Amino acid sequence: MTRARTLADLGSASLATDAEVTAAIDAIPPAKGKNLLYNGAMQVAQRGTSVTGLSGTATYNTADRWWFVSANTFGTQTQDIQNDAPTGSGFRKSFRVLTTTAQASPAAGDVLYVAQLLEGQDLQRIYKGTSSAQKLTLSFWVKSNVTGAYVAELADVDNTRNVSASYSISASATWEKKTITFPADITGAFDNDNAASLQLFFWLGAGSNFTGGSPLQTAWGTATNTRVTGQTNLAAAVNNYWQVTGVQLEVGDTATDFEHKPYGVELAECQRYYYLHASGSGKRIAMGANYNSTTLVCHVPFPVTMRAAPNLEHTTGTNYYAFGRNNAVDYLASFIIAGATENGAGLSNTNNIGGTAGDGGVVDTNDASASVAFSAEL
Repeated sequence: MTRARTLADLGSASLATDAEVTAAIDAIPPAKGKNLLYNGAMQVAQRGTSVTGLSGTATYNTADRWWFVSANTFGTQTQDIQNDAPTGSGFRKSFRVLTTTAQASPAAGDVLYVAQLLEGQDLQRIYKGTSSAQKLTLSFWVKSNVTGAYVAELADVDNTRNVSASYSISASATWEKKTITFPADITGAFDNDNAASLQLFFWLGAGSNFTGGSPLQTAWGTATNTRVTGQTNLAAAVNNYWQVTGVQLEVGDTATDFEHKPYGVELAECQRYYYLHASGSGKRIAMGANYNSTTLVCHVPFPVTMRAAPNLEHTTGTNYYAFGRNNAVDYLASFIIAGATENGAGLSNTNNIGGTAGDGGVVDTNDASASVAFSAEL
């Protein structure tokens, strides 16, 4: 078997055919970072792996970067991470939405979907809004007990433009690989900043405000009531479920192999948007000190630069936290942010403590339900 010549080989050769040059270029592995999405293998779940009773909500719950929206009266869902994936795919986990209370007749404005939002500065290689605009190809593995038509959609947040595509789940409870190529859009450039510019939707149900026309909106344009036409209603019956993994969105009209990243790399990328600092009892939060006789101050550095100065997300309760200093302990119920940047945040107590200015000590969690996290989600 003859080995194909590489670019290095061709560089030292006196002559090379056009076909050899093309073959050598095609053999170059795709650049790292080709997947525009985060956590497509559903490996990172800082918030937990299961949440029940979701209804009328728009929240991040389990797999990092994946947003779940069940608006108005679209039944009730459980969202969880399953140790289930297509055999031989290299995936081990999947993101599942399970209907626990049905809604067979959604109201006009009801929506049910899973989504991910992306920063504009990460999207400039698409050349959107120019004559060089690129197509985008979405590939993923999906499984559901409800066969039929489903809709994936891209939304240009900066210019209020949308495009949709339909895919079919053919076999019940069976993993299927899907590939969708979205057209290029020469209208409306993405902003080059850290705000949301592109949103990917996996629709699971919608009311007539989104499904009331025909045909499906498969060309870029202002959103209409045809953007989700034909979508199956996952909430039509209890125990209906939809699972997804191996989600990749890349520039071009060809789906390539999924970009598997080391867990530490994927975690760090997710921590740009959400950072779980401490969870459970007896976990160190920070070194702290008395600012005065009643007020504690401490500083939490972040392991990565976050997208923006974050908000504090933490559980609260009597004696959930403890400040140990000078052979004394003060118990705390909650914190407030006392100054935050993309690289760290100051915390201060909400209930008075003892001690004197300058007393130093450590701040720890003191309850199994205690947690401290920071969110800069889009």
